[in-house]
Amino acid sequence: MSTVASPRIVSREQWLEARRELLAAEKRLTQEQDRLSAARRDLPWVKVDKEYVFDTPTGKLRLADLFEGRSQLLIKHFMLSDGKDICVGCSFEMDHIEGALVHLEHHDVTFVAVSRAPLAQIEAAKRRMNWKSQWISSYASDFNYDFHASFRAEDVAKGAVFYNYAMQSIPLEDLSGFSVFYKDANGDVFHTYSAFGRGAENVLSTYMLLDLTPKGRNETGPHFNLTDWVRPHDRYEAKGSVDATGQFVPEDCCARV
Repeated sequence: MSTVASPRIVSREQWLEARRELLAAEKRLTQEQDRLSAARRDLPWVKVDKEYVFDTPTGKLRLADLFEGRSQLLIKHFMLSDGKDICVGCSFEMDHIEGALVHLEHHDVTFVAVSRAPLAQIEAAKRRMNWKSQWISSYASDFNYDFHASFRAEDVAKGAVFYNYAMQSIPLEDLSGFSVFYKDANGDVFHTYSAFGRGAENVLSTYMLLDLTPKGRNETGPHFNLTDWVRPHDRYEAKGSVDATGQFVPEDCCARV
């Protein structure tokens, strides 16, 4: 375990002075976050005219069907494709979202996770992790491709794909993200927002809590991000590491569940 190097030790009065200075900076950040949230809500919308059909435990459903009577739909692009294991970062996010479901559903927001993996594979992963969120398959759909969370192999091979609003060299066919949709009284669906990379980091309340502690996130390598320490919640006691695709690989077994 790492230690905190050379902390400043001061009197209570000195601590209060320093804390008040930091509080002023925290308030400025909160105000800026409020302005950013308002700008996010003010983004223009794009009408979704293309028909997207998903495999779900209750049968085939269209994008418009996923709202479940609510006007807002929050979709998690979950990194899981045919034959792969769950992504540690996506599972970390799902653990946080699970506790928010009841509150989202009572505030006009439906949450759905979407992956390219076949539905049977998704259902097995959901049972393993004991998640309650609706998690469905876009296996036969262009949905993840059109919303730039997945990339066709031939595009990856060209050396650059469009992710997080720029062409980037990414050697993976799936990455993480969130997309938000609105359905109006006429039943028309609009794309209002998407976030990728660290753009949705505030979903991770564990990070927000760690940021309050002396060691902070304490991600000291080898990757200097959450893959240094985050594991699927049923794998923390298992020895292993996270590979380049974000999957946990146990030391004593090559097979992935």
